[in-house]
Amino acid sequence: SLYIGMKISLDYWWTRHITLYGTEEDSLEYKEKISACHQRAADSLVEGAIQNGGLYVKLGQGLCSFNHLLPPEYTQTLRMLEDKALNRRYKEIDELFLEDFQKTASQLFKEFDYQPVAAASLAQVHKATLQDGTPVAVKVQYIDLRDRFDGDIWTLELLLRIIELMHPDFGFSWVLKDLKGTLVQELDFENEGRNSERCARELKHFKYIVVPKVYWERTSKRVLTADYCNGCKISNVEGILAQGLTLKDTAEKLIRTFAEQIFYTGFIHADPHPGNVLVRKGPDGAAELILLDHGLYEFLSERDRSALCRLWRSIILRNETAMKRYSSELGVKDYFLFCEILMQRPIRMGTLQLSNILTREETAYMQDMAKDHFNQIMQVLKDLPRPMLLVFRNINTVRSINIALGAPVDRYFLMAKSAVRGWSRIASQKSSAFSVCRWMIVCWESLKFEIALRFEMVSMRLTASILRFLVYTGFIRQNKQIQEYLQS
Repeated sequence: SLYIGMKISLDYWWTRHITLYGTEEDSLEYKEKISACHQRAADSLVEGAIQNGGLYVKLGQGLCSFNHLLPPEYTQTLRMLEDKALNRRYKEIDELFLEDFQKTASQLFKEFDYQPVAAASLAQVHKATLQDGTPVAVKVQYIDLRDRFDGDIWTLELLLRIIELMHPDFGFSWVLKDLKGTLVQELDFENEGRNSERCARELKHFKYIVVPKVYWERTSKRVLTADYCNGCKISNVEGILAQGLTLKDTAEKLIRTFAEQIFYTGFIHADPHPGNVLVRKGPDGAAELILLDHGLYEFLSERDRSALCRLWRSIILRNETAMKRYSSELGVKDYFLFCEILMQRPIRMGTLQLSNILTREETAYMQDMAKDHFNQIMQVLKDLPRPMLLVFRNINTVRSINIALGAPVDRYFLMAKSAVRGWSRIASQKSSAFSVCRWMIVCWESLKFEIALRFEMVSMRLTASILRFLVYTGFIRQNKQIQEYLQS
């Protein structure tokens, strides 16, 4: 780990201070050589994570969600870690089962396939059958993971501190320090089982959500047994279409589900990457979402949820005063930068439009912002309540999945409507029976927001229709700017 870290650090130092000495940052040569350096670093990180397994794979997966900070060479390369981990020998599996159940895996189950069907960062998953014939998925933790955990954390903290000394602008050690306790919880599969049951209870009104049932008599802190569910990864467009399902319905259900957790329940799945959300056809012929891997959850307090709900609403309505107020309630002073990080796109105060697909200019703006305002971005993240770090991960992951599906639904407006509903429910629960006035205010604000959203959607569709008509009739020529607007 130290070797790879020092290798990457020295490569960056040599590239910036020797290879590119005197080269203009805006030149093609500078961009190409920095991109190649990014790629070498990303390849080294993936190689090291796969060799070491466990926590390293988990952290590599987590870095994918920092696509508002990291160059694309990192996020594109690190995505392969979603399906990578170490495969262990059969003997290790039986050794772990004997320690936890005093039986081997083949003795505990009617059938047990020692060849894993999936490999996660902290465990691998095996298909098995209960004595009554019920097919189950058995998640088995790598036997040496707990013994290595403290050493791995210490190594990573040391490595990050050394890198910070060489590159003062690279200040990520505080992230690992703050998330250490959360990562420890993920090693406890009994805790994961309880998380999954709570998730199922809180989302039971969403009939399209499936959370595999846990079989507690065959579950321990290192083994989790739950229903075996078939489905394709939610990023698998061909797999979804092959089942006769629509991308629009799938994306809308994904966004509504996690918006419900973020803005209302507060109990938030912090690792919803495509490998942890499967899609299958439900009894009604529409998409069902299967939520897996409930080890990493974060709880957002009612106070922070309420502020986040109203902040999202104020961003959509371009209410700058409210944006400043609710950012402050979340501890952030640089409200505008925070709002752009939260939305993952530029915010123009003169229009309500927030298209899902960024234009070339908007993409360049976000990349320049990450490069030119890195220190300010890090300060914003430090100022936030710590649970918001994993909320960012959830929001970013859902955004990237929606893009992978072709952005068939308007994520910003869907989440804004969920935010308003969440705030309304939080406010109504806090209000006493005699607070009719407060209830009326909540209803009125919700109605105003809905009208504003619908008016903006009609305006956008009308503008797009007029542009298409003018292009079709030859009154104007379709240039790149018009094409990007119509696509967005």
